[in-house]
Amino acid sequence: MDDEEGKFPELVAAVLARFFAQNARMAPADTVGRALGARLEALVAARGWPRALRDDERGAPGGMPAEECATMVARVLDGANDELLVTAVKQLVKACGHPEFRNCRDSFREVAPDGMCRRQQVERARGRISGSHCVDCPHWVGLAPAAHREFLAGEWRGEPAELAANRDIFLPEDFRALQQWLRAAARRFR
Repeated sequence: MDDEEGKFPELVAAVLARFFAQNARMAPADTVGRALGARLEALVAARGWPRALRDDERGAPGGMPAEECATMVARVLDGANDELLVTAVKQLVKACGHPEFRNCRDSFREVAPDGMCRRQQVERARGRISGSHCVDCPHWVGLAPAAHREFLAGEWRGEPAELAANRDIFLPEDFRALQQWLRAAARRFR
């Protein structure tokens, strides 16, 4: 049996558990999270995994049409209508549907007129399964965890203590594991 076989639903369940915890909510049962993950995996496999880039390609950001995303979200939810779960599943679907690219859009460090970056505000990051970064940010697979923490700290616009106190919200390692699995899947299933 392939070591990666059956892992995706576990990764989704872990992301959901952390996402609900960071929003002070009781997470869905692990079996519910794995069932959602299994449905998502089946839908993405049927749609086709995003194409893996060749070594000489840079790729470009992109995504799926809003209508297709909404249809996939509804199918993954299978009748569940919890608002926080809907938010998480929509972001998971987008994470699975974006094409690979190698140049970050830098939205995690875009400074507003007040000098702050909205993605570096803890309350905004709580609403994202991927914290400060986009769900398709190439840093999730391009940087090792320690290097990623150092990179984000170097780009931090607010109080360093806030990043340190909320690192699991701003830079969730369970999401890194999911992104790495997705990248490997694109290569396995091409």
